[in-house]
Amino acid sequence: MAQRRRVLGLMAASMALAGCDPGGEDRALLPPVRQPPGIQPGGVNRYASVLTAGGEASGVVVTHRSGRPVKIEGNPNHPASLGATDAVGQAAILDLYDPWRAASLSRQGVPQAEGVLLEALAALRTGFAADHGAGLRLLTGSVVSPSLARAIDAVLAAWPGARWHQWDGIPRDNVLHGAMLAYGQPVAVVPRLEAAGLVLGLDSDLLETAPGHLRHARFLAAGRNPTRADTRNRIYAAEATPTLLGVRGDHRHPAGPQEMHRIVMGLAASVLRNERPEGWIAAVTGDLKAHPGRALVHAGPDLPAEAQALVHAVNEALGGRGRTFEVIDPPQRDPVLQEDSLRALVADMADGRVRVLVILGSNPVFTAPASLGFAAALARVPSSLALASAPDETTDAVTWFVPAVHELEDWGDALAFDGTAAIAQPQLLPLQGGRSPFELLPLLYGFTAGDARAWVRDTWRDRLDDTAWREALSRGVVPGSAAPALPVALRAEAATLAPPAPPSGLALRIRPDSHLGDGRHAGNAWLQEAPRPLTRVAWETPVLISPQIAARERLANGDVVRLACGTATVTAPCWIMPGQAAEVVVAVAGGGRWQAGPVGTGVGSDVTPLRGQSGVVGLRRTGDHVAIACGTRADGGLELSRDVAKRMAAAQQQPKPSPQPSLYPPRSGGGAVQWGMSIDLNACIGCNACVIACQAENNVPVVGCEEMLRHREMHWLRIDHYDEGPVETPRTMLQPMLCQHCEQAPCEIVCPVNATVHDAEGLNLQVYNRCVGTRFCSNNCPYKVRRFNFGAYAREESRPPATRNPEVSVRGRGVMEKCSFCLQRIAEARVAADTAGPAAAEAGVVTACQAACPTRAFSFGNVADPDSEVSRRKAAPLSYAALEKLSTSPRVSYEARLDNPNPALDQDD
Repeated sequence: MAQRRRVLGLMAASMALAGCDPGGEDRALLPPVRQPPGIQPGGVNRYASVLTAGGEASGVVVTHRSGRPVKIEGNPNHPASLGATDAVGQAAILDLYDPWRAASLSRQGVPQAEGVLLEALAALRTGFAADHGAGLRLLTGSVVSPSLARAIDAVLAAWPGARWHQWDGIPRDNVLHGAMLAYGQPVAVVPRLEAAGLVLGLDSDLLETAPGHLRHARFLAAGRNPTRADTRNRIYAAEATPTLLGVRGDHRHPAGPQEMHRIVMGLAASVLRNERPEGWIAAVTGDLKAHPGRALVHAGPDLPAEAQALVHAVNEALGGRGRTFEVIDPPQRDPVLQEDSLRALVADMADGRVRVLVILGSNPVFTAPASLGFAAALARVPSSLALASAPDETTDAVTWFVPAVHELEDWGDALAFDGTAAIAQPQLLPLQGGRSPFELLPLLYGFTAGDARAWVRDTWRDRLDDTAWREALSRGVVPGSAAPALPVALRAEAATLAPPAPPSGLALRIRPDSHLGDGRHAGNAWLQEAPRPLTRVAWETPVLISPQIAARERLANGDVVRLACGTATVTAPCWIMPGQAAEVVVAVAGGGRWQAGPVGTGVGSDVTPLRGQSGVVGLRRTGDHVAIACGTRADGGLELSRDVAKRMAAAQQQPKPSPQPSLYPPRSGGGAVQWGMSIDLNACIGCNACVIACQAENNVPVVGCEEMLRHREMHWLRIDHYDEGPVETPRTMLQPMLCQHCEQAPCEIVCPVNATVHDAEGLNLQVYNRCVGTRFCSNNCPYKVRRFNFGAYAREESRPPATRNPEVSVRGRGVMEKCSFCLQRIAEARVAADTAGPAAAEAGVVTACQAACPTRAFSFGNVADPDSEVSRRKAAPLSYAALEKLSTSPRVSYEARLDNPNPALDQDD
């Protein structure tokens, strides 16, 4: 009986702890039977924090329901997000609840008690004392956290013989080296696109992975729509493979390495020496020079350092300093050329000079260039330790694996791309245990683990008193912390540098996957399943080839090729990329992980053996074929494709057409609020943030690769792609497509059980409990936006219930679903309107896609109010309805894309 009471007592204690919130100021746990402060049952709380990856920080706001984090939005106070997020930021909530995250530490794969680790660290400290830590090495990614930098400094101060190395997986070494060549010291060049009227991208990642890309997208899009922008901007892009900037540009020029070399040299000759170049760049440089102080050139990380320095010299000559760009101290602590740093570490390990290696948040066994031989050198280190939030290839290879807390479970801080500081606060107690780096690093020189909150607070104690500290936590930023402009002059040598001439023949480019990065997000099912922004591929990382190569080698999508460079060879399926430069092959990194949990292991192809290789590039077919899951480039069919192209052409020269007569009788009645949406195709860049935001908000299930191959994906929102013109140089148009909430909805009249109905506020609703799965509604929908649960996807995805939005029903097998205009948010606003009035309801509704969009392409609100933003957009000259001739009267309208071409360039360029 006593034993039974003890078991019941332990069960009760565990249940109470499972429902605890992070506690009060004293960090004491508060059981749910006693109401936690600030928590209202069923209510919403929001807390600011910050997410970091690859040396970039972005401010976020985490939404809690009953003390549980369920959704991530951008922080409008943070300069890197301005209230928006990207796909990776939206999917971070799934990583937080990932059951694959380890719960206990291990030594060579065998679980160990924490006391064993402490004893081992004590023995290491004794060894360090003999030679001042000469055998100790630290390996981290880029450090943008002042508190983490202080902790590393403390280790290096305690053991002067130790060394610190950095590796991000896919570093931006060329960018840093080019800045050092141009300015004589490590600096960060911050674009100011709000002041740029002309932008030239050279293999640019300005809207994808460049620091501050969300902010850049916001201000670039603000100058695209002629009905709202006082002065329209113009975008040029020369690139080896399509990018978000190039697809959105007014003039896009496919350019392999040799053509890019000519463009860079012609640009420098024209701007710096007033010579007249030849070809495409001649008209571009003329336009740039005609707009001094408003022109900006941005070089992507693939361009060599000398080309980067030339671009800096060009921007200075165009008068952009202090206008279209600024030069500041880098937000990273002690930035280095990371490939050189890693090479030095490997040399020390191979020579036996490293006795202890501590790795924090990096996975070099997978991401390091195979030519360096990192894994073999690591095997020679007597003692190694990796702090990681989940098992990976590196944790399998080290002596000690110490589980790390997730960013959203830890205290921290981070500097944004412009130097603005943000404080990260834990959103909940660690779900899987784990240590913070602020707890681990002090154990390398002392007997006591650090306290994360105290460590971060001490970092800011001289600058922030208790009141300012709480304000910084609440707002998510430290006021006035942006880095000042540096009074550093451009070196005269920068204008005379010449990048090395590239060799002829096939050229290889290695690019990170737009969702998986260097592979660190391979275990996230949302990111795996979301079609990539430009290829539309999911659950694969294929080799991208140009249409010319495909024709020459008789290759089709999914054909397996053998790609060789130097001494390395990889085998992967290929994917034909319209608009890619003729003799360029792009290997997509991030796939092929062999230790990424049940979601990411074995997905995609590992191209890391090609990293660091040089020499002749060869590609040949193997005869094998792999089926590749793909969100089709034109889900809506030929009619929608023609509709988008027609509207774009009409927008160039014609006013908005008058409404067409309809055979349907007008819908009578309705409430005072009538919901509608407008989507600006001038602003949409196809980044997929809205797709993942919709999935996170509405409990949209993951179906897996096999079901996607059957075209059974469940995304409520997709980005349709339409290519116009020759496949070698197409013009790509993007169109977000979701349920149009038609007033004369074809789906409603064919449902035999009245499961799809209209409400008084103009919403097309899906009543899940009535649906019997006839799929008549989907067959009758001309926009093809309804999704059917062919399987029990929600149950089969093994997703922890805590990750789901409790305000949205989880659908089962045999049920149709589709966009609801985030009905749960509308209902929440109705509750607010009961106390604050109807105006609060209209102003308080922001859909998930609208909140995430970095370019503000979405506008949602009451179309019955002529003064609302959505009504003004719908009344704009560029506004139109998709497939308007069908007279379905959709509540979703679009603003047609209108380019701003240079008359001096042929429109086919």
